[in-house]
Amino acid sequence: MNKFARILLAVAATAAAVPAMAQFQKPEDAVKYRQNAFFVMSQHFGRLGAMANGKMPFDAKVAAENAAIVETLSKLPWAGFMPGTESIKSNAKPEMWTEKAKFDQGSEKMRGEVTKLAAAAKMGNLDALKAAFGDTAATCKACHDSYKVK
Repeated sequence: MNKFARILLAVAATAAAVPAMAQFQKPEDAVKYRQNAFFVMSQHFGRLGAMANGKMPFDAKVAAENAAIVETLSKLPWAGFMPGTESIKSNAKPEMWTEKAKFDQGSEKMRGEVTKLAAAAKMGNLDALKAAFGDTAATCKACHDSYKVK
């Protein structure tokens, strides 16, 4: 794992350990936090997708590194969905707040699929990566379809 990835993982682990209310001075900060966490996660997930879809050569080491980063980052954005952020302009549909329990179940399912994705990437097998990527992407899509403004 390169130096940047190690630093990112250390920062992410530290941020995940701090209670949500202590992390954010203002609700706007929580929204920016979750948006940025999703953005960085999507960049690494996209690299895995490029390999899974044949748009980039498969590299087992790179896949494992990116999947490990996605797994770590998948724990972060949820702290930013704290009370008081529902009125801040974002891409979250109002249903995300009225169906919070269902939204939370979806986030847990996604984290479970991301864990499977990281395990598949560690195997160094492109077919395993493709299968796990597809399952993970489906959980992301389900939440986006239900709770994200397009």
